[in-house]
Amino acid sequence: MDYRSVLTTCTYCGCGCGLCLQVLDGTIIGTLPSKTSPVNEGKLCVKGWYIHEFVQHPNRLSKPLLRHDGSLREISWSSALDHAAAQLKKIKETHGPDSIAFLSSAKCTNEENYIVQKFARATIGTNNVDHCARL
Repeated sequence: MDYRSVLTTCTYCGCGCGLCLQVLDGTIIGTLPSKTSPVNEGKLCVKGWYIHEFVQHPNRLSKPLLRHDGSLREISWSSALDHAAAQLKKIKETHGPDSIAFLSSAKCTNEENYIVQKFARATIGTNNVDHCARL
């Protein structure tokens, strides 16, 4: 039996609470607040307490899928990125950059959300960026 406590940062909002994921034999089994974090000082909101549940949820997508002839099929990451880039380029050229919008996730870090908005504005050329986090 291999038990570890992994110190990390909660990804539910921009507060940056510290937490410890309890890992048993490679599977996350629970969450504890970090008592040394200056942000949350050993406390967590209800979302933080249950953050471990979405990581290994059986319905969570872990590989890219592409719809082909009405059904989804697994493809490689490089194929998925190539397809997404080609489609974004096609839409931008046909309808303009403001025909594209980006919705980011509360389950991403602040840094990942920053990258999304930077990509939208600098690469695509749109300010159509929103975020689903509503506390």
